[in-house]
Amino acid sequence: MNLYIVVEGRRTEKKVYPAWLSILIPELTRVDWPDEVSSKSYYLFNGNGFPSLLHNHLANSIEEINELGTFDYLVLVMDVDETSIEFRKQEVLEFIDEQNFSLPESTELVIIPQDKCLETWFLGNRNIFKSNPNRADLIEYVRFYNVKQNDPERMGVFDGFNTHAQFHSEYCKEFLRERNIRYTKVNPQGVTEETYLNELIKRSMETEHLSSFKSFIEFCDNLKEKIKTTTANNG
Repeated sequence: MNLYIVVEGRRTEKKVYPAWLSILIPELTRVDWPDEVSSKSYYLFNGNGFPSLLHNHLANSIEEINELGTFDYLVLVMDVDETSIEFRKQEVLEFIDEQNFSLPESTELVIIPQDKCLETWFLGNRNIFKSNPNRADLIEYVRFYNVKQNDPERMGVFDGFNTHAQFHSEYCKEFLRERNIRYTKVNPQGVTEETYLNELIKRSMETEHLSSFKSFIEFCDNLKEKIKTTTANNG
């Protein structure tokens, strides 16, 4: 079972997803180059943002997959940003159709939308949330939208920010700093830990919040089950 994963983010995703996959699907091994895959492995590539992921990198990725013939999944991970999950998925599918790209029959395309961005998911940790924050900016953000009580994926944009991603990222930074976790996109401290991930999973299972995150977890669960079944059959 081999995965070719293209993440949108230039910094954070490259560190978070390998850490999370090592927890969620420890059977998978990361390789440095696509031609190194053998069995139960994945290659992760940075698409340098959106739409660069589509216009500058997707063609090469699909070409590599067709040449090698060893990948079961092409996984595209991207922010929803100012659109919607449905719009972002349709945008990708239409682009692939317009460019006449085709994958081998044995390779399944999976689109993982981050609604609105990866930091939106991080805001779902209820244990990290501080009910009475001390930092002035965070106090204002919580008054605007309480991410413990309300779904972070439904949060809007605070005055002074141009996009959801900008605001959600800043909220996340302040949210973590209140717990003395120095988060940056280059060094996403705390969020890669198993305890942090488990809290996000718990919330997605106990509430209707973080639905796009839940779709990622369900994909990982299904993949883990397929690996288990394949291993048992081959054994």
